Amino acid sequence: MTPDLRVYPSAERARAGLVLAHGAGAGQLSAFMVRAATSLAARQVTVATFDFPYIIEKRKVPDPGAVLEQAWRDAIDAASAHAAFAGLRLFIGGKSMGGRIASQAAAAGALPIAGLVFLGYPLHPPGKPAQRRDHHLPAIAAPMLFVQGTRDAFGTAAEIRDLLPELKARTTIHVVDGGDHSFKVPARSGRTPDQVLDEIFDTVARWIVETR
Repeated sequence: MTPDLRVYPSAERARAGLVLAHGAGAGQLSAFMVRAATSLAARQVTVATFDFPYIIEKRKVPDPGAVLEQAWRDAIDAASAHAAFAGLRLFIGGKSMGGRIASQAAAAGALPIAGLVFLGYPLHPPGKPAQRRDHHLPAIAAPMLFVQGTRDAFGTAAEIRDLLPELKARTTIHVVDGGDHSFKVPARSGRTPDQVLDEIFDTVARWIVETR
């Protein structure tokens, strides 16, 4: 299936490109995905988003893993052939499930990528810490950035930090203090949602631009 690629060209001279996938519950036009894409495009990163087949077909249940991984490979091919990405180092990643499937595709075989970005990596289902989704991560050679909240029910920043010594790739973690899986923080933190997201996208853009 040809990916439904939506491209957000960098507002200034692009320093790198990023293909970003949505989470399980919402497609590429969700408020978070559009905010992420436009925010990173404003920070010299050209971004492309796409929908997995089940979203295009208006189904609620995600496709099998093999279908999701193939959709990722198709999206990478489409972005690599797009004029907006010509000459740019290409990164991939996504929100929750979108990032996890990106990591599975990267672990399964060589991809033309410079690194991966995980916005809330779903390390395990909520309340089921033994059902880990990290067994493939040591097979990834490309640098990785985890953006993880300290209250994330799918895996806290502390849980992610504990697995870093097992990974072969250069790995960085950005901790969202008080953040849940959607990066929402308690009102008592004194930070607004916009401030939290701006900090995240500043970090992601800087990491992408600086990673070699």
